[in-house]
Amino acid sequence: MRILVLGAGFGGLELCTRLSEELGDDADVRLIDATEGFVFGFSKLDVMFGRTTADHVFHRYADIVKPGVQFTHTTIRAIDPVAKRVETDAGAFDGDVLVVALGADLDPAATPGLIEGGHEFYTEAGAFATREVLERFEGGRVVVGVCGTPFKCPPAPSETALLVDDLLRARGLRDASEVALVMPLPVPIPPSPDASRALLATFAERGIEWHSDTLVRGIDPRRKAILLGDDADMAFDLFLGVPKHVAPAVVAESGLCVDGWIPVDERTLETRFPDVYAVGDVTSVGTPKAGVFAEGQAKIVADALIARHRGVDSPDYDGRGICYIEFGHDQVGYVNVVFRNGQPPTGVFDGPSEVLAAQKAEFGASRVSRWFGRTWTTV
Repeated sequence: MRILVLGAGFGGLELCTRLSEELGDDADVRLIDATEGFVFGFSKLDVMFGRTTADHVFHRYADIVKPGVQFTHTTIRAIDPVAKRVETDAGAFDGDVLVVALGADLDPAATPGLIEGGHEFYTEAGAFATREVLERFEGGRVVVGVCGTPFKCPPAPSETALLVDDLLRARGLRDASEVALVMPLPVPIPPSPDASRALLATFAERGIEWHSDTLVRGIDPRRKAILLGDDADMAFDLFLGVPKHVAPAVVAESGLCVDGWIPVDERTLETRFPDVYAVGDVTSVGTPKAGVFAEGQAKIVADALIARHRGVDSPDYDGRGICYIEFGHDQVGYVNVVFRNGQPPTGVFDGPSEVLAAQKAEFGASRVSRWFGRTWTTV
């Protein structure tokens, strides 16, 4: 069974690792990605706020050595889900099974004025460049805002506002500054009322403005104002934006998408095309667009393929995931959430604490150990 895996994020890395661990050289897996390495989402914030360096958080795919897995660094130009074939800059590849794990792309240009008047921090390049912007910032009104839905890692804007507050206090600029958070959600973490209450209490304690159910429609660079609904606007000196998310163009052109994303069977992650699966941010499965959910979905696909190889049954996807939330002051909270079709999502919250900060670091280190076979510390 030849397996093509498109995309080497949480989903692609976990899928290949699990297949290699269980099948060894009996696996015939080709992992394809256009980039040279992997960066955790939380590592982008670590670099952005000066906790570590870009080189330290970059994990090269060339370092992957796994029985049965071959990595190809190339750009995918076309996907044929019927033939289970892809065209790339390195030639054509086909398989018996195709797994699409290409994530969501970011489109800053979709929000008028964002490129000219703000700073996006969701791409690696954007987050790393924003580090220099923050280092030069001399105080004023900082607005963190979301420019489109759905968006990856729903807690990240809240984390960013709190870490901005930390940074301004550490530099003696907080008294001369304001911090505001603009989000399209009614509360920071809808699946977990306890996590949302903890964040809202922390915002109030630190004087961070919270603007719920509000989407940033555009930026006026000349007036230094973000444009909201109902002709309202909000002044800023520094705008940190979450850009609109879209499926990668090669996915949108493949015929896999419906309403912008790939629909999948919520139990198996299989698309409407036989032996074609999709996991993670590129899907509309109903879980948040976050790496840990892509990882959980990849495990289910891997188990299904392993079970097929062995002639046994495999489990269904249960919609479970975890999330670590930065509260600033070296404190981290933790949410264990479950998303099931037809039922309201539920989330159990713990923290924040320094113990959970250490647990988050171990989460990252354990993935690097499994996926790349090396020891790593987060900072």
